[in-house]
Amino acid sequence: MKKVIKNIGLIAGIFFLISCGEETQSPAQASQPAPFPVISVPTKDVTGYKSYPTSIEGVVSSGVRAKVQGYIQEVLVDEGQKVKKGQSLFRLETQSLTQDAAASKANVNAAQVEVDKLKPLVEKNIISNVQLETAKAKLEQAKSSYQSIAANIGYATVKSPVDGYVGAINYREGSLISPTDATPLTTVSDIKQVYAFFSMNESDYLDFIQKAEGKTIQEKVNNFPPILLQLANGEIYSEKGKIQTVTGQINKSTGTVSFRAMFENPNQILTNGNSGIVKIPTLYKDALVLPKTSTFEQQGSVLVYKLNSENKATSSVVTIQDEIDNLYVIKEGVSKGEKIIAKGVGKLRENTPITPQEIPFDSIAKPIKVLFRN
Repeated sequence: MKKVIKNIGLIAGIFFLISCGEETQSPAQASQPAPFPVISVPTKDVTGYKSYPTSIEGVVSSGVRAKVQGYIQEVLVDEGQKVKKGQSLFRLETQSLTQDAAASKANVNAAQVEVDKLKPLVEKNIISNVQLETAKAKLEQAKSSYQSIAANIGYATVKSPVDGYVGAINYREGSLISPTDATPLTTVSDIKQVYAFFSMNESDYLDFIQKAEGKTIQEKVNNFPPILLQLANGEIYSEKGKIQTVTGQINKSTGTVSFRAMFENPNQILTNGNSGIVKIPTLYKDALVLPKTSTFEQQGSVLVYKLNSENKATSSVVTIQDEIDNLYVIKEGVSKGEKIIAKGVGKLRENTPITPQEIPFDSIAKPIKVLFRN
């Protein structure tokens, strides 16, 4: 019995010591502010891009159409084939034209016989010269009719108007075609170079044109920076493009301004009908930048927590100039060298005391892309 009482007393003493220990640690822990990583606001040279949907066309893109009506007898090329100017592409059925030509040739011969018969009679004053001139006129009319039919026979072989590559062939053997068809037989395109057509809204256009160097529109166009082309698969095209023309007029229906850029296409990767996104660079020199993870939103505004002299977090609104990858380019709201809370801002409240732990800026921001170079 004494042994049991002794054990009970020992256990009670242990609980008493644990309780005292907790009471002595709790105030110390409560007085220690939580640690938070802190960075100094840097300035960097960064390049941002404005993106616009674009459509691609060959610099030379010529629709091939028949000059006469007829049935396609033979397609002489295939889609994607490289052709030369003047090369035969389609051959139309000419049987009826050949018959017409034979009849017209016979009319020419008959008219010629009539002229030859009348000439000596006029020379001998047996008939008047009027009859001979009438016969000559009929001969010229017959010749003109024959030449027209012969030309149509020539037109029955449809030839390429330019050097380039054959596009989609829209009609095959047996199709009846005519010069009035809305759809061309095919399109032959020179795609060594291609055009990229895109549009800007009025606000972007004004920003872009005002920042470009030069006094006149043409000078500004000449000084536009090279642009990038993002292909439909998300890859960036290897060749940089050059903006060549801008209408400078606002389309009343769409509120946009049209641009045309040109890209070299040495490997014929691009062709008529390609789509993509043109990316126009804007260089920010010595710009204030912040990681997006160091900011938070409140009532439509973007804020950061700054570290004040008392090591307390105080919120401040920042104005965003641009977004580049995981960074914000800041127009105003912070200064170079100011310390802000780098991560965990969602856990903070106004004037929360913290224990700052300064870390390098690049440790929480992904590496910034290499500057765009001409």
